[in-house]
Amino acid sequence: MKRKVLSALLSMAMAATLLVGCGDSGSAPAASTDTAAPADTAAPADTAAPADTASGGGKKVGVAMPTQSSERWINDGANMKAKLEALGYEVDLQYAEDDIQAQVSQVENMIASGANCLVIASIDSDALVNVEAQAKEAGIPIIAYDRLLKNTDAVSYYASFDNKGVGTAIAKYIEEKKDLAGAKAAGESYTIEFFMGSPDDNNAKMLYDGIIEVLQPYLDDGTLVCKSGRTSFDDTCILRWSQETAQQNCENYLTGFYADEDLDIACTAFDGFAYGVKSALEGAGYTEANWPLVTGQDAELMAVKNIISGKQTMSIYKDTRLLADKCVTMVQAVLEGTEPEINDTEQYNNGVITVPSYLCTPIAVDKDNYEEVIVGGGYYTAEQLAE
Repeated sequence: MKRKVLSALLSMAMAATLLVGCGDSGSAPAASTDTAAPADTAAPADTAAPADTASGGGKKVGVAMPTQSSERWINDGANMKAKLEALGYEVDLQYAEDDIQAQVSQVENMIASGANCLVIASIDSDALVNVEAQAKEAGIPIIAYDRLLKNTDAVSYYASFDNKGVGTAIAKYIEEKKDLAGAKAAGESYTIEFFMGSPDDNNAKMLYDGIIEVLQPYLDDGTLVCKSGRTSFDDTCILRWSQETAQQNCENYLTGFYADEDLDIACTAFDGFAYGVKSALEGAGYTEANWPLVTGQDAELMAVKNIISGKQTMSIYKDTRLLADKCVTMVQAVLEGTEPEINDTEQYNNGVITVPSYLCTPIAVDKDNYEEVIVGGGYYTAEQLAE
């Protein structure tokens, strides 16, 4: 084996907020040419309601999603809307296209229009603190979806995946596939660079913690070599999960540190980052013969296609149908005065309260198991993956 070396913008008058759209945002990620298929082709097949009869009674649920630039959020929103409407709820689904002020305004408008419950996947949770306080004062319960709402006591529940577990799964995959224990014993090494998530997303830090907990010993003993020296969360986080920034970072690493030897591992926290890394590697002349191990998260349609073609090694599969089911049960619970299923009451302290949570389990998928897990599970069809 040769050695080789990721607020408070609130107080607009309501008349003005009605004019705020999902338009131009300097911080929003550019739409990827390498990402999602349209929602009608990429969305999971099963969008059936989790309960047997409609019971919404005409109540209104506001669903605030961050962006349509990532396939997983399109699917999350579509699944949530279908399941809630099947239960008789009116649904106001809004996407803010990673524009913080647009999301603040959208939530304000949901409150003003009489929402009985809010489901929020935040862009920057600190920016929502004041509008969340408005919702609490109006008696409107809030459920945090996938991203924890920080620094507020207005949130009732949190539905997400085990975010530290996602990082652990990525790192364990690297550890196993590169046989890091064996490499250490043989005095061999691999090069690695990190591309971690947005610093304003609590999930990103937990994911990083899961990764570094596994890989730090190998960095310490030289089995893993990060030639850029950028291994901390602060040095590797990428604002708003920007694919473009990930590509630029990778291009800079390849030019500055890997002119004379190959990058072996690109540890990325998101499929969009993997797309950016792919473009940078292709631009630097990497081929099948020296293509590095590239990780990802979300098992987007394009990511699975890239896994099949060998341009991405693995992704973390998170079945958004299951997550939507769990969130819908939380909506039903808060609107009907019952208790939803909870499996974590300790991990997610948001700075004010510890939020009762349901955490779904992530699964690592690669070329060896995608057919069984993803196609067999009905998430994508073989025809979609062949297109």
